[in-house]
Amino acid sequence: MLKKLIIGNWKMNPKSEKEALAIVRSLITSTKNSKNAEIVICPPFPFFSCIQKLKLKKIKIGAQDMSEESEGAHTGEVSLRMIHSFGVKTIIIGHSERRAGGDTNMRVNKKISLALKSKTIPVLCIGESSRDTTGFYLGFIKDQLHECLAGVPKSQIKDLVIAYEPLWAIGKNALREATPEEFIEMRIFIRRVLSDMYDTKVAHTIPVLYGGSVHPENADAFLTTGEADGLLVGRDSIIPKKFAAIVACVH
Repeated sequence: MLKKLIIGNWKMNPKSEKEALAIVRSLITSTKNSKNAEIVICPPFPFFSCIQKLKLKKIKIGAQDMSEESEGAHTGEVSLRMIHSFGVKTIIIGHSERRAGGDTNMRVNKKISLALKSKTIPVLCIGESSRDTTGFYLGFIKDQLHECLAGVPKSQIKDLVIAYEPLWAIGKNALREATPEEFIEMRIFIRRVLSDMYDTKVAHTIPVLYGGSVHPENADAFLTTGEADGLLVGRDSIIPKKFAAIVACVH
């Protein structure tokens, strides 16, 4: 049985190193009996060092983003090499909040290509801002996949993870929550596009996660009914009790 990938995206939280360590220590205890979940937490870059000193075993550290440039005069950016220096091999790329801040599909493509060439696991986030009755949103997802994976060879794509995050179901202004059935539709469509781009075998080896206002009350449904290969968790990932409850949904 393949393990389900549960990723916690801490975003710009918490406020201090002390709080970050408290969260991780709590998670170490509350998730120690989890056998079928691969757990990755993605804290802000400044907390990498202090968390790494805890010598984590079951929990891995991931990054929330990376620069599309390898090195150079890029103020405020963090390179892949810097991230690797902490032993971090999983990186969220193309998150909706980064896209809102200016990350185009072209920039995401450069990051994905750089990560895959360096034996890193990029978690490519895709998702539409709204749904329509004509299926236009499917074309939007198809274009995201084509543009974000342009030039990525079949030999490297096996290390990719995709996280589907419908923007209309995320955050305080969400129209409503997405359903496991809607995720099934999208998971099938994503794999169909990947099959056309590569082949069916490759398409079915790429994990497809769900990420859109994931919480303890809906996690099990997306993992079972929705058959998600894992979850990308936002705000509840910094609340140890809730994140542990989500991890516990992996049976």
